[in-house]
Amino acid sequence: MLEFEFKILDFIREYMSTPIMDKIMCFFTFLGNAGWIWIALACVCLCSNKYRYTGIMLSVGLLMSLVVANLILKPAFARLRPFQIKEGIELIIAAPSDFSFPSGHTMASVICATIIFLQHKKMGIYAIVLAAIISFSRLYLYIHFPTDVFFGAILGMLLGVLAVKIVRRYFRII
Repeated sequence: MLEFEFKILDFIREYMSTPIMDKIMCFFTFLGNAGWIWIALACVCLCSNKYRYTGIMLSVGLLMSLVVANLILKPAFARLRPFQIKEGIELIIAAPSDFSFPSGHTMASVICATIIFLQHKKMGIYAIVLAAIISFSRLYLYIHFPTDVFFGAILGMLLGVLAVKIVRRYFRII
């Protein structure tokens, strides 16, 4: 399986890598660092009467992402990152120090995109596009394997739906 994943990463690196794309992908990965873009969005939503419940859902979803990805799955799987396995890979960003599986950037982004889409369809489309670009940036930068991103996205969708259900039930939102 690793051979196939390296083929995907190498294809991206060989055929999509340009100095402009490097800057773009570094920017989008930066947006996903520690979930800051999503945390900022949750804070903005929490300050608005119209979007307060969405802000609560985003906060719950991000907390779930932290616990599931960083505290449970990453230590449990302890998967090395692609650049740690394949020799000769030069990174254009600082090397992450935690484990690879699942992609936390992807999980947090997809959780938030799922919540926003379920609450506000039109804004949700933009959130999905942002989440997809952030997720792809992790592959482009050789930081994650495709399966890290894939399972981060699947778990993100499930946890996003769960966060909406929890908040709707607790706050009795229709």
